[in-house]
Amino acid sequence: MSDRMTLQSLAVHALPLWFLVFALFLPRIALIIAWFDHDLVRFHLDNIISPIMALLLPRVLILVLIYRDEGISMWFLIHLVVALCVWGGTGGRTYVRRGRRTDDI
Repeated sequence: MSDRMTLQSLAVHALPLWFLVFALFLPRIALIIAWFDHDLVRFHLDNIISPIMALLLPRVLILVLIYRDEGISMWFLIHLVVALCVWGGTGGRTYVRRGRRTDDI
């Protein structure tokens, strides 16, 4: 077997493909849409910890969902890298450096 990715390796199990892609960019909205669309029924998110995680740390909840569905897969690693980039400060936050201004009169 070659090292190329096959269609079998790109297959998702219970989580829909739209959820995996959309959750990379807007995780809270993806969780809300998947909740109302009943795509998360299989994961039994009926305890109190799941809504708290969805509000405070949605990327952690998404990582847990992907791990429970597929294990450590390509999608899990992609979401983990995105989470680390966002939490590491490379998520688009910019700082403006303000120096001391001197005017010659």
